[in-house]
Amino acid sequence: METKLKYLLYILSIFFIVGCNNNEKQLTSIEFGKWKSNSDSLSVELQPNKFKNFRQLLNWTGGVSCNDSIAKLTINKESTIKTIYFQNACWEKYACILTKQKNTIRIHNDSIYKAYKVYPLDSLYSVIKRDIENNGKDPMLCENPKKLLFEISYWKKDLNNLYNTLDILTDDFEKTTNNRDTRIWFSQRVEDLPASPPPPSSQLEDIYSDK
Repeated sequence: METKLKYLLYILSIFFIVGCNNNEKQLTSIEFGKWKSNSDSLSVELQPNKFKNFRQLLNWTGGVSCNDSIAKLTINKESTIKTIYFQNACWEKYACILTKQKNTIRIHNDSIYKAYKVYPLDSLYSVIKRDIENNGKDPMLCENPKKLLFEISYWKKDLNNLYNTLDILTDDFEKTTNNRDTRIWFSQRVEDLPASPPPPSSQLEDIYSDK
């Protein structure tokens, strides 16, 4: 009887080890927006919780670009490690980079701004799909899927929603395009946001201050 019990425990331990190994194999890593010409050794991890406000985060990503590196953010999910690379330019080298508004989907304070209209964040899939399928037909929408750019900005100090926003954005982009070639950067522009009154000037100074 004792021998049978030991044998049973031995069999169960084998199943447990195999099961653990299978769970490890199920963990996958996916990447969004990685530049083919850049190695991952040049990337620097973005940790939003370390910044007091959006201005500090924006300055940090610009500094990373000026050092010829790439800012990235990692989202750990149940079975997936999602890495998102950002394409912010070095503003010290390029005083102004012109982007056509029609090729841009703007996410500001968890709302979507496109073609002078405002949409809730759960409409992002439809907004992306409309731009991707436009191919220049509507002059207010994206002229070419490869030119689609996502700009993200905040007036709020709380950046905790950034993970959720980027997770939704990348998921919806992949569902729509069947690829992960995202172009995402952070932006400070506030003058072209319709139907959303700006906060008091004192609040703006506080949010965009480096202090």
